Amino acid sequence: MVQATLKKWLMISLCVGLFGSAAAIAEVKLAFVDVDRAVASSESAQKLLQQLQQEFSADEETIKKIQTEAAALLQKMQKDSEVMSEDEKRRVQQEIESLNNDFVYQRQKLQKEVAARQQELFAGTDGKVRKAIEDLVLENDYDMILPRSAALYVGDLYDITRKVTEKLNEMDRAD
Repeated sequence: MVQATLKKWLMISLCVGLFGSAAAIAEVKLAFVDVDRAVASSESAQKLLQQLQQEFSADEETIKKIQTEAAALLQKMQKDSEVMSEDEKRRVQQEIESLNNDFVYQRQKLQKEVAARQQELFAGTDGKVRKAIEDLVLENDYDMILPRSAALYVGDLYDITRKVTEKLNEMDRAD
């Protein structure tokens, strides 16, 4: 009997606690932001990405050329394999392997160079993003802004990524 009463009071206090905390949460003004998307969507990031594409376009062309050569040799080998001598098959296969190795090396080199350059170009954005978010907190009276990745679902009403991007653009124009 005492145990049943104790369980009942525990359940009542648990429900009151849940409803009480739910009411408190309802008064908190929350927002979510995808910082990476906000930065990548900004005008300055778009300019930097175009600059990177121009900077590394020659390397990309080299990689495409290697890929095309290897594909042509592979197609030739498949087409003419019945009439090729063993030595010729071996030579073409070695050439394909050499092109493949060159392709892998060039691609990895380009990826490392692009990553390093992106990091260099975007190095100063942390302070700007923090300032943009702080400005939005003050302007809109947010109690808490969380990373978008912290939630499984965020409705458009609570996602302020676009506002952060707009604030970054505004800050860049002011500079």
